[in-house]
Amino acid sequence: MPSRWTILAVLFVARAAIAVQFQSIAAIAPELGKALDANLADIGVLIGLYFAPGVALALPGGAIGRRFGDKASVLAGLAMMLAGEMLLFTSTSWSVQIAARLISGVGGVLLNVLMTKMVVDWFTGRRIATAMAIFINSWPLGIALTLAGLPLIRAEFGIAGTQIAVMALIVAALALVGFLYQPPGPAAAPASAEGSRLAKPAVWAVLLAGLIWAFYNVGFAMIFSFAPSMLVERGWSTAAAGSAVSIVLWLAALSVPLGGYLADQSRSRNAMLATSCLAFAALVLLLWRCSAVLPTMVVLGLVCGLPAGAIMSLPARVLAPATRALGMGLFYT
Repeated sequence: MPSRWTILAVLFVARAAIAVQFQSIAAIAPELGKALDANLADIGVLIGLYFAPGVALALPGGAIGRRFGDKASVLAGLAMMLAGEMLLFTSTSWSVQIAARLISGVGGVLLNVLMTKMVVDWFTGRRIATAMAIFINSWPLGIALTLAGLPLIRAEFGIAGTQIAVMALIVAALALVGFLYQPPGPAAAPASAEGSRLAKPAVWAVLLAGLIWAFYNVGFAMIFSFAPSMLVERGWSTAAAGSAVSIVLWLAALSVPLGGYLADQSRSRNAMLATSCLAFAALVLLLWRCSAVLPTMVVLGLVCGLPAGAIMSLPARVLAPATRALGMGLFYT
């Protein structure tokens, strides 16, 4: 049986594939707009449609995983992502483009919900915060690879080349999950109807964890959405402002797994989580007020990633194996 770290690497690649497919439209937006005769608002619609199914399918996605099995459901999700990308490749019809992004998005929702649950299955009680921190780092890595790589591929091979590259990554993820993923330990006996229900305290705990995760991500988004404009208003060039803000992202890629490790080592994970969140909030306020922008950005990058793994591990503390699929669906809803 593969080690749990091998399993984590497989799931990391599969989640990075979601990030690459999501960002693939934005990475070549100007050229794609010309090819489709679409304006920036239209391209924005294509980008946003990828996550539109998540509003309705996160909770049913957990139920699907429980009904058909995690691995089979994840493979089906990857197949839907591949089918959506193939539709993008074969047609420039606007209606087909919309359908393709929705189909891909449904697959991405299934993966997001179920692969998080699969990480929990493998790491509950054993460095769960560290594993979650590494797992969620797959998203910024996938975004960064897309922004750096797809424009180069487009310049050499055109838009079709970028779509083939995305399809190749999804196929690689399909192969890795299909050949390497196994559930941890022997298959459990089917849970009774009573045992597979989420108790009311667990429901409230998972909802609270989901709210914490949502507010944390809002704080993160504020930095990348408004900090560049704030710096430009202070007289920075657009390029310099973007470079300064990117410091936070690159350092967060280091602080996220570090925070997960510290949470696993801490005797009081809740205290560590609360302290790092308060420090994150204080630094965001400081950034808006102080003139020492670069030092603040560096400290902010080192601090802002610390709570991520601990937050993502919260549902695992209240969900039994029989309720994890539904619970993670509720968490992402």
